[in-house]
Amino acid sequence: MPFASLSTTRPKRACLFAIAALAAIALSGCATQTATPVGPQAPAVAPGTQPGHPLTENKPTFLNLPNIPTDHTPVRVGVILPFNSGTPAVKALAAAMLKSAQLAMYDSGNKDMIIMTADEGATAESAAAAAVHLLEQGAEIIVGPLYAQSVRAIAAETRDRGVPVLSFSTDRSVAGDGIYLLGFLPEAETDRVVSYAIAHGHHKIAALVPSTAYGDVTLGALRDTVKADNGEVGDVVRFPATVDGIIAPATQAAHPGDADALFLPQGGAILRAGAPALGTAGLNKDKVKLLGTGQWNEAANSEAPTLYGAWFAAPDPKDDARFADKYRGAFGSNPPPLAGLAYDAVSLVAKLAEKGEPYKRFTRQALADPNGFAGVDGIFRFSSDGTAERGLAILSVGADGFHVEDPAPTTFVKPGS
Repeated sequence: MPFASLSTTRPKRACLFAIAALAAIALSGCATQTATPVGPQAPAVAPGTQPGHPLTENKPTFLNLPNIPTDHTPVRVGVILPFNSGTPAVKALAAAMLKSAQLAMYDSGNKDMIIMTADEGATAESAAAAAVHLLEQGAEIIVGPLYAQSVRAIAAETRDRGVPVLSFSTDRSVAGDGIYLLGFLPEAETDRVVSYAIAHGHHKIAALVPSTAYGDVTLGALRDTVKADNGEVGDVVRFPATVDGIIAPATQAAHPGDADALFLPQGGAILRAGAPALGTAGLNKDKVKLLGTGQWNEAANSEAPTLYGAWFAAPDPKDDARFADKYRGAFGSNPPPLAGLAYDAVSLVAKLAEKGEPYKRFTRQALADPNGFAGVDGIFRFSSDGTAERGLAILSVGADGFHVEDPAPTTFVKPGS
């Protein structure tokens, strides 16, 4: 299934917040997923910083491989991830993302692509040093880093060289001016599920929200969406983001007055502790529809009866399953969340490199193609502010897994346009 710009193929996650919480306490090689242009006019591309020392020529000091002729300019892709993280889960994620990037390179069939790696480290200084190292090796585009502080740290160097960055951060404050975010934004997931709920008769939405940065972002998005869709925000209950901390607030939120929906943007063990507390306290699921974000996208949630019938926004499970099968076939293990983003990043690089001239193939215009691209988690395109707009499905929770209530869009062309 080759990767392309969007037309013939189908279009996870707010997991970076979870990975950040965890942190607080090179080449290898099946066919890529594709997309072809279809539709709307290109958005205005915001002007960016003028590079002071743009990368314009293939220098002898740049990294090369023995099988690539010296008079040929390969596609040098720098990958910055926390490969040596002291947190085992983060280190394992970085290794899996690199495997996914390598798999995408293999699938693309591009024999003169070079993936070069550097460790993100745990500080802004280490991330900046990683970027400098890769730029000195001739990186024409950077994939990564994982954390927002690292993106901020490398931005000056990459902008000075005119080298775009495809980051996995979900912090929109670091996007723009050559920095593109591939991550699933919690604002977009919130907007999708809340808009769907309002359109289906749930006009007053209460909320049970963690006292975290993620909670702040999703609560703000809830208020914005409800206002735009002429709904109403009901009572808001905040809770400490711990398994014990959610119990008492969930008991309070189980009786949301005259609200007909309850928004709960929390995943993992905390969600699975809070859900039974809602049920025990008497949440009336016939009257109050539970709503969630992509953090609900874990198979274990099908073991929580209180969540049965609840809605959340996430990629279509079939899209995830295709990538998981591909990854297992190559590496003999299941891919972790976010691994597909690395696959999409390198697939996009390979696609844009097919026709582009060296040092002119990753332009703002090419990356901001309004037609978008189809990746392993569905369709996506970059807005002029550098964030990714994604096609998300509405899923419901059942004892036998998740069910598609409303399919993810397969095109960015609006009906009737």
